Amino acid sequence: MTSAIADALRLPAGPVDLTAVDTDSAPGFDGKKADGKAALAGMQPELADLQERLWAERTAGSERRVLLVLQGMDTSGKGGVLRHTIGLVDPQGVRITSFKAPTEEERAHDFLWRIEKGLPEAGYIGVFDRSHYEDVLIARVRGLADAAEIERRYGAINDFEARLVDEGFSLVKCMLHISADEQKARLAERLANPEKHWKYNPGDLDERAHWPAYREAYEIALERTSTEVAPWHVVPADKKWFRNLAVGQVLLDTLRGLDLQWPAADFDVEAETARLAAEAPVR
Repeated sequence: MTSAIADALRLPAGPVDLTAVDTDSAPGFDGKKADGKAALAGMQPELADLQERLWAERTAGSERRVLLVLQGMDTSGKGGVLRHTIGLVDPQGVRITSFKAPTEEERAHDFLWRIEKGLPEAGYIGVFDRSHYEDVLIARVRGLADAAEIERRYGAINDFEARLVDEGFSLVKCMLHISADEQKARLAERLANPEKHWKYNPGDLDERAHWPAYREAYEIALERTSTEVAPWHVVPADKKWFRNLAVGQVLLDTLRGLDLQWPAADFDVEAETARLAAEAPVR
């Protein structure tokens, strides 16, 4: 059973119109900002417990792992999700991979080559800060690949993700949906605060000029790659607190659905307990 938030965010089949999704809403949640922050904090004990179970299962040979894919326009809050939501679990069991512009070596291979290298091992929660979807988003908008290659990539992504699911991955794909007005406000905030100048990239304004093209690229990618085994969730991201809560809830639902169990002991518990009790005092 999934939560009201996850149900509200899961993308239905068919054509996608992002202009119809209110970026400043909190679907599936009735509370205000303080309530949302409290709800996220309240998830921490269960998230931590389930993550530890996932990690423990690997010691018994389980191949299960979770991969959270975060996509969104600049300033949509991928870093915020990492700090506030993924920060609730033990960092030892998390692998975060950020994908920037491909290197010369990466461009010499198929677009999924570098993605394969970034996949989490069994027992981990992996997080992709941007992902293979850049290769059908910016590549489409900026003409970095021809139309036939972009078309091929949609199918390649679906085949790739289906294979991952067969291998024990649970995929959580979240598109952080921010408005152009909110992005402008966040960019202005960075420019106004010297402590945030390091986060500002002049290229962000160049990308804003292509906002309609990016929206169309996202709509096509979401429609073409939201599948039964790897569905997309569109997360309104103008409210930072709801964005963090929503991703946390979808992740929690996913972990709950795995029915994770503590591995049975592979030794005689009673015998080891007796040995410990009979141990001579350590001097």
